[in-house]
Amino acid sequence: MAPRVPKTELAPELSASMIKQFGAVPEPLEVMWHNPSVALASMEIAGKANGWGSADETLKSFAHMAVAAQVGCSFCLDAGYFQAQNQKLDLTKASQVPRWRESEVFTAQERDVMEYAEAMTNTPPTVTDELTARLLDDLGPAALVELTAFIAFANLVTRTNTALGMESQGFSAACAIPLATRRESSGVASTS
Repeated sequence: MAPRVPKTELAPELSASMIKQFGAVPEPLEVMWHNPSVALASMEIAGKANGWGSADETLKSFAHMAVAAQVGCSFCLDAGYFQAQNQKLDLTKASQVPRWRESEVFTAQERDVMEYAEAMTNTPPTVTDELTARLLDDLGPAALVELTAFIAFANLVTRTNTALGMESQGFSAACAIPLATRRESSGVASTS
């Protein structure tokens, strides 16, 4: 599928920066650049969110990928897995995020974070007091607030990309371990 809004050319210095970071210009940025104010604000929020330091980076990465898997944003899964490799996170675990419920590689805390991410993503949200209490005990209030805001931002990004027709660019092909996928028809994940 082609993007629903055509891509446009970025400023050369921004293009060069994206190529240095990702090896290619992310297509969502080329689409969003039709409105540079929106594109730059999104990048600014992403930069700030990635700079927050109260919640563990692995947990935030897994949460974002769980949102992307649930929403169906193949671009976010692809780019998120690629970034997990660049951040030197556990790729065995990161590769299994799309099928986290069936996989046996995750800790109880990681499972709670991915469940929380999915519960926040549901419409309407299905976050429970029990799940929140477990995360509050495990992470503390500052990290839970950060994780919640990070998941909310992940929803903004994944839903924007999905609505605009963005698909995987193949960034994760550089990873040594293939990324697991969900079966669309059954809701049960499988590896492919």
